[in-house]
Amino acid sequence: MTQLTDENVRARVPDRADLGRALLAPRSVAIIGASDDIRKTTARPLRFLRAQGFSGAVYPINPRRETVLGERAWPDIASLPEVPDHVFIVADTRLVIPAVRECGRVGVPLVTVLSGGFEESADGSERLRELLAVAAEYGVRIIGPNSIGVVNPRNGLMLTANAAFAEADIPTGSSFVASQSGSVIGALMTRAKARGLGFSGFVSTGSEVDLTLGEVCAATLDDPEVGSYTLFMESMENAAALSDFAVEAAERGKPVTVYKLGRSDAAAALAVSHTGALSGEDDEAEAFFRACGFARVDNFEALIETEALQRRVGPPTAAGGRRVAVITSTGGGAAILVDQLETLGVAVTRPSRSVFEQLAQLGLDVAESLIVDLTLAGTRHDLVDGALRVLRDSGEFDLVLFVIGSSARLNPELAVSAIAEHADGPVPVGAWALPDAPESVRRLHEAGVPAFRTAEACAQAVAATLGRRPVDPAVLGARRTEFAGTGRTLDEASSAELLADLGVRFPVTTTCGVDGVPEAQPRFPVVVKALSDRLPHKSDAGAVVLGVADLAGLREAISTIVANVENYDATVTLDRFLIQEMVEDTVFEALVGYRVSPTVGPLVLLAAGGVYTEIYEDSALRLAPVAEDQAREMVAQVKATAIARGFRGRPEGDLEALVEAIVLVSQLALHRPDVVEAEVNPVAVQPRGQGVVALDALVRLSQPR
Repeated sequence: MTQLTDENVRARVPDRADLGRALLAPRSVAIIGASDDIRKTTARPLRFLRAQGFSGAVYPINPRRETVLGERAWPDIASLPEVPDHVFIVADTRLVIPAVRECGRVGVPLVTVLSGGFEESADGSERLRELLAVAAEYGVRIIGPNSIGVVNPRNGLMLTANAAFAEADIPTGSSFVASQSGSVIGALMTRAKARGLGFSGFVSTGSEVDLTLGEVCAATLDDPEVGSYTLFMESMENAAALSDFAVEAAERGKPVTVYKLGRSDAAAALAVSHTGALSGEDDEAEAFFRACGFARVDNFEALIETEALQRRVGPPTAAGGRRVAVITSTGGGAAILVDQLETLGVAVTRPSRSVFEQLAQLGLDVAESLIVDLTLAGTRHDLVDGALRVLRDSGEFDLVLFVIGSSARLNPELAVSAIAEHADGPVPVGAWALPDAPESVRRLHEAGVPAFRTAEACAQAVAATLGRRPVDPAVLGARRTEFAGTGRTLDEASSAELLADLGVRFPVTTTCGVDGVPEAQPRFPVVVKALSDRLPHKSDAGAVVLGVADLAGLREAISTIVANVENYDATVTLDRFLIQEMVEDTVFEALVGYRVSPTVGPLVLLAAGGVYTEIYEDSALRLAPVAEDQAREMVAQVKATAIARGFRGRPEGDLEALVEAIVLVSQLALHRPDVVEAEVNPVAVQPRGQGVVALDALVRLSQPR
């Protein structure tokens, strides 16, 4: 036993290896607040630990009882014969801080807290400050509060109050679950169990006042039995730690599947640019997960089943691989899956004539079409095996999906057994059974073939897996600006000057005062605009006049703008005006924007430009900075750019120059940490070879702290 005194009890902060061991492989655990009443939630952890055969020492702590559920109860942590590696506090909120202090004094490295009440009120905020101060003083790491616990089915560690873990025969697998919702860990376990799937561990991260979801996952990276990760998220507040984990997970070849709740765009109301209105909270999360290389799904069934497909497909490559073949014994079922795939942007690849000729040589009379429909022959083991070999050996596909008909339920030893034999090989095979066929799904999973219960989950898993991109550590490592308040908005001239320093091209421009005397000779015809940091959207205020042909027209335009702005907002005083060369021969107008999200960091956005940008809701968002290939991907994603691809005989626009402009604006992430929002709208895309010109600019700087 390790004896510690007040003079030497300052425990060192556990390193990652120690934390990982305490998390999932503790030699001993204690439960503070363990109840003797089997009906109570606080009795569950001890019951579950004993039922699942945890081999380590377990110490129930209850100073009011001599025994708990028939076992010796200890009055406090200090009275134990050893220092536990992991303590689960299930006591009332008022007892949590003294319990953590007691754990710190004896050198406990990790504490999980079930109780809440640490942030929901003024009293809770004070309790939280005290809790963190105590933890920092003694080097104790905390999971929670509001954590329903930690589970490792591999060694019987059931340090949880989640009732689902009362089940017997909890299966194990390779994926580690980290969830910000406590109830979800039990739901995932029970649903996966019904499919013959298991997990290597579960953690409910709760409020994440100390250890975040990303830090918890990182602590398990060196565990050889953790091969992948399944994440259930409600918040992006701790994205920095999650991005650090993403880089290391990719380096180790451990794929990540994520499901995130919440598609609110409330954050957009805080922005002054169109970019802010277009890049809502969920769009930011999507861009972040893409940069992390995660497979994101929004179907709960797919969250359970995607992990197996990711492991089989392997890590993403820059070129991607989206050639999907569909083979079936039921044409109607295959049509359902194809429809689901196409809806999610996955186009099924039609086999070549050579493939159909090889199938005919096997004795299969298959019509040449998008789907390889074996009809009744799809229930014969030898023919299914031969057809799969033809498709996999053809070199035409990156993934083969088999849609199984009624035999999946009635005779799984037929087609299902043949599919199961194709678990290994250079081209992965997945399967979906049209009928509800749990035995077939279980058999396929046990053989190593990703199998799906629904067409929707199958399509989601395929789209999410094939849509992954390699992790770019440089992008994830871009600085995360912290700023206070709304910051300071520059007028258009100052905004354009800042962006021009990065290489963004603007028209020939000069300025004048209310007297209409230009500082330099304008290049007529010109556009005249009010210059004011109070008018981020000048068109709304009538502060723009187009097609001014001469100096007389310039003075008239100034008078018009002054009158319009006075009617719009009488508190705005105008003393400077921008005189900008008219840009002719525009093929397409785009918006290129930039903003720093307080959660995920710098972002760059492309959308259709002009005053109707927000109506179109057609945009692409990525973490900044972006490389040229990512910018091209953004251009392809925005549907409106089809206008600049020779649509209905129109001239082709210089989309490569637009790509360059996106890259340049995204460089704000590296070179201007004081910029929290920027936008060029519209960007005039001129005919191919003539480049692009930024016709308006808006920049917002951070408010110094």
